[in-house]
Amino acid sequence: MVRLINSVIRVSLVFFCAYLVLPVNPRLYAQDQVIAVVNNEVITQKDLADFMHFMRLQYSTQLQGKDLEEKVNSMKRDLLQRLIEDRLIYQQAKQEKVTVEPSRVKARIDEIRKGYASDADFERDLAKQGLVRADLENKISEQMLMYGFIQQKVRSKVMIRPDEITSFYAQHKSELLKPETRSLTLIIVADEGIAKTLSYQLRSGKTIEELAGRFEFTTDKLIAAKDQYLRPEIENTVFKLGVGEVSNPVKIDAQYFIFRLDEIIASQPLTLVQSQEKIQAHLFEQKMQEELTRWINELKKQSYIKILEN
Repeated sequence: MVRLINSVIRVSLVFFCAYLVLPVNPRLYAQDQVIAVVNNEVITQKDLADFMHFMRLQYSTQLQGKDLEEKVNSMKRDLLQRLIEDRLIYQQAKQEKVTVEPSRVKARIDEIRKGYASDADFERDLAKQGLVRADLENKISEQMLMYGFIQQKVRSKVMIRPDEITSFYAQHKSELLKPETRSLTLIIVADEGIAKTLSYQLRSGKTIEELAGRFEFTTDKLIAAKDQYLRPEIENTVFKLGVGEVSNPVKIDAQYFIFRLDEIIASQPLTLVQSQEKIQAHLFEQKMQEELTRWINELKKQSYIKILEN
């Protein structure tokens, strides 16, 4: 029996000693490094990296390429503070038993998924960010839970009075303008060769009416303004045209579009009624941000926060 016990001890010591001499992957150690403590929870370097990847994925539904990278880079400096604040809000929300409907989480994931050509591309991009679908579900659920809690604690208490709107309009009347718009005729064609021919003929002086009997196409009208969430390929085309100019064909999905600029409508001052909704939204967001900052600062004063990052 003693021999057996001694044998077990020797085996345990062998494993223990082997563990001591095993090389430690510095990247794994760095990921597990604690960089902050928020009340009774720790934030690791991996938590921070995952948060950045998650924010990139969120913004990828609205931004692409250079715009996306600029947005992500602008967040990096304040990312830890943002994560600490999110953790504080999440802790409070859990404490007050705020919940989120799973269907809302699924709907948000489906919305993000639509930005990818296939499920495989979606999963591949998640993996590239160091995430799996379950991570995404958890993070979106947390975000929604925090948003619901902020709605309850802060947003629902922000009010805008009519006199505030009137006062803002009086002070900023010269800045409240209806943007310059462009009135365009669209020629829509299914065949690329016909689209090129039409574009050339129109630029050579032929009219749409003259060409209608020779080619199959449809026409439509478009009023366009900058920053109106137009598709980039449309905005990059129509805002380079002069009055009367005709564009080269632009492929959009399975069709070809030719744009003719008919008129440029100059920007015009907005009336109080026309600008009321815009002013209210601006003042609301301004007050909301002020109230949220005040509430979070109070939350910080009542919490234990220690940043250990070098």
